[in-house]
Amino acid sequence: MSEAFFYSLEGPLDTVPVGLQIRAANLAGFGDLVRGLGADPRELLERHGIDPRAMRDPDAYIDSKGLVQLMEHCSRAFNDPLFGLRLGEFQDPDTFGAIATLCRSASSFREALACFIDYIPVVHCPLVAMELVEGPELAELRWRVQSDPGAADQASYKGTLMTMKLLRQLAGRSFKPRYVGLRIDARQKDLPEIARFFGCEFRPRAEVSVIAFPSAVLDQPVASANRLLFRLLGGYFERVRNASRQGIVERVEDYVRGSLSSGKCSIEHCAGKMGIPVRTLQASLSGHGLRFSEIVERQRRELAESCLQASEVALDELAAMLGYSEQSSFGRAFKRWTGSTPQGYRRRLELRKAA
Repeated sequence: MSEAFFYSLEGPLDTVPVGLQIRAANLAGFGDLVRGLGADPRELLERHGIDPRAMRDPDAYIDSKGLVQLMEHCSRAFNDPLFGLRLGEFQDPDTFGAIATLCRSASSFREALACFIDYIPVVHCPLVAMELVEGPELAELRWRVQSDPGAADQASYKGTLMTMKLLRQLAGRSFKPRYVGLRIDARQKDLPEIARFFGCEFRPRAEVSVIAFPSAVLDQPVASANRLLFRLLGGYFERVRNASRQGIVERVEDYVRGSLSSGKCSIEHCAGKMGIPVRTLQASLSGHGLRFSEIVERQRRELAESCLQASEVALDELAAMLGYSEQSSFGRAFKRWTGSTPQGYRRRLELRKAA
């Protein structure tokens, strides 16, 4: 395999969030929690415009406003002002997806936080803007939501708890935050329990959402550091951010490229990943003069030609990469695209190189 091919990607390996979207991983544990409270999770999700199938696909994207409204509804329905924190107990930092993996592979706590700040809007939720404010004694991780989703106390509780869990993974058990501040008018009697969840002082009605910790932690090494993984993932996320692939056709291409080998490359699954109805996706593609099947065909051809040009991958492996159950099916498709068999195409390339 040539070095140029090994270190290159034609585009993102999956869809990325746009607009008001957020990863469906934020629903992890929701079904178990509300069933334990005697409610039907499917009915609650559908009431707020969220496809229940999203609970089974953490890498799909859902409407963040619907999620916020769902959590506020549950807080009222179950008479639980801390519903978001209880949902957060069911989740771990991998709610953030591969961002958590990137952070855990960083060399230092400071480097990990820089990645978290840079790439959360890229692959988790575009609405979140974060910054690190460093003082001589204390550092503050601050964030704001660049939209008004309405009352969002429960989502704020849950998101803060997930961030705190990640920080503890990065810094180890010795990590001792000084305080958490949120723009929430919490009841006085709830403050001790909230502080227990966060493991530090909780400051309600704060001007900005913040987690504060000793500045000395920033230069602490991360025990799980892995420079190779850090460079690979970091380079990938940087390319995704710079690509700004937010058009409907580009997003479908990204989905297809990442799912061909999974056996789940379908318009239904693609629409679910993107958090939109199948008919909406079909209509959007039609507006560009395209069908989903045409995009699949084009991506298969481009990937097949790239692999045959740049690597010695076996044809049965290439067929599987492209989502074909049999090599013969791939061979027929390739001949339809190019007028040549994969073997003949590869031989011609080898002759040209030898000439």
